[in-house]
Amino acid sequence: MDFAFDARTEELRGRLLTFMDEHVYPAEAVAEEQRARLASPWDTPAVVGELKAEARRQGLWNLFLPDAEYGAGLTNLQYAPLAEITGRSPHLAPTALNCAAPDTGNMEVLAQFGDERQRKQWLEPLLAGEIRSAFAMTEPEVASSDATNVETRIEREGGGEYVITGRKWYISGAMNPDCRIFIVMGKTDPDGADVRRQQSMVLVPRDTPGVTVKRAMRVFGYEDHSHGGHAEVLFDHVRVPVSNLVGEEGGGFAIAQARLGPGRIHHCMRLIGMAERAIELMCRRAVSRTAFGKALAQQGVVQNWIADARVAVEQLRLLVLKTAWLMDTVGNRGAHTEIQAIKIATPRTVVDILDRAIQLHGAGGVSQDFPLAELYASARTLMLADGPDEVHQRSLARRELKRYL
Repeated sequence: MDFAFDARTEELRGRLLTFMDEHVYPAEAVAEEQRARLASPWDTPAVVGELKAEARRQGLWNLFLPDAEYGAGLTNLQYAPLAEITGRSPHLAPTALNCAAPDTGNMEVLAQFGDERQRKQWLEPLLAGEIRSAFAMTEPEVASSDATNVETRIEREGGGEYVITGRKWYISGAMNPDCRIFIVMGKTDPDGADVRRQQSMVLVPRDTPGVTVKRAMRVFGYEDHSHGGHAEVLFDHVRVPVSNLVGEEGGGFAIAQARLGPGRIHHCMRLIGMAERAIELMCRRAVSRTAFGKALAQQGVVQNWIADARVAVEQLRLLVLKTAWLMDTVGNRGAHTEIQAIKIATPRTVVDILDRAIQLHGAGGVSQDFPLAELYASARTLMLADGPDEVHQRSLARRELKRYL
C-alpha cells in the first residue's frame, strides 16, 4: 500500500480545504441564524443552497460515487481523505457536496440495483440535489441490530401491487420537506426457510396514501435539522406497483449489506474529521486559557489528552485507509474484517477524544457556543448506527475463532 495520495486526490484535497475555509466554516453560524427565522425548523436555510451551488460550480459534487457515470469516479482510497475533511463540519459540508447520508447510500442502491425507470425517476434528481430521500429499515418493536427481525410486511396483492404495513423509526432525512422517496425494507416471504431471503426493498414515494411521518425522533435532545431529522414513519396498507421493487424479491438483506459497507467507511472517515476539529479546538483553548497561574497548555493532564488524541487519530486513519485500499483491491467481502474493525474502533475512540475536548472547554463544551456537544451526539450515535458495536464484535470474534475450531 502506497501511503502517498495520488495527484487527483491531492488536487481535490486542496480545493476542498479552500472551500471549507472560504465557505463552509463561515456558513456554520449563518445557517444557525437563518434556521431560527424559518417558518418550519425542517426547512433548509438559504445558505445551504448557496453552498451547494458553489460546490457544484467548483466540481466538488457527488464525490462519493465510484461509478463515473453518476459521480466523480473516485476509488474508496481517493474519497477517504475527502470525507475526512467534510467531517470537520459534519452537519453542513457533506450536504453542501451532495455527499450526505442517507442520500449517499440510497443513490448507491439505485445505481447498483435499480432499473432504468427507477434510476431516471429517482436517482437523477438525487444526483442533481433536487430532492432528498430516506432509508426505512429500523423498527421500534424489534431488535434492529439483527436485520432479519424486521416485521414490516410487503405483501403482493394480485399481479400488480405490493401492500406495505409496518412502523419504522429513526428514519434519517424523513422530516426534510424535500424528501420525496423512501427505500423501505420489509418481508415479502416471512415464513421462508432462509431468514436472509425473507426481506425485499421497495420504493415508496413520500406522498403515497397511507404513509404518515408521525414525529421527529431526538438524538441526545437534538433534532438534527441539518440531516432532515430522524422520523417515526407509519406505513398503513400503503400500495405501490410491483415495478417499485428494488432488485429481486428476497434480495433485501443482501442489498442492505451492500449499502452499508461503503457507508461505514464514509462514517469512519468523517469521524476522523470530527476528531481533528476537536483536537484543533483543544489546542486553541489550551493556549488561550489560564488556570491556577499558568496556561492550560502547561498542565500535564491537558498535554496528555492532546498527545493521546493525536496518537489515536493517526492509528485510526491508517486503519481506515488500509480498509479503503482493501475494498478497492479485493472488494467489500475481502475487507470484511477491516470494515468491522474500523466500525468498532473509530466511533468509541472519537467519542473519547470529544469527551476530553468538552472537559477542556468546561461549561462552554456543553453549550451551543462550540460545536463539541453536537459533534459528541453525532459520534456517540454512530456506535449504534449501521449496526451496534457489539454485533460487529460478535461477528469479528467468530471469524477469528473459526480458524481454531
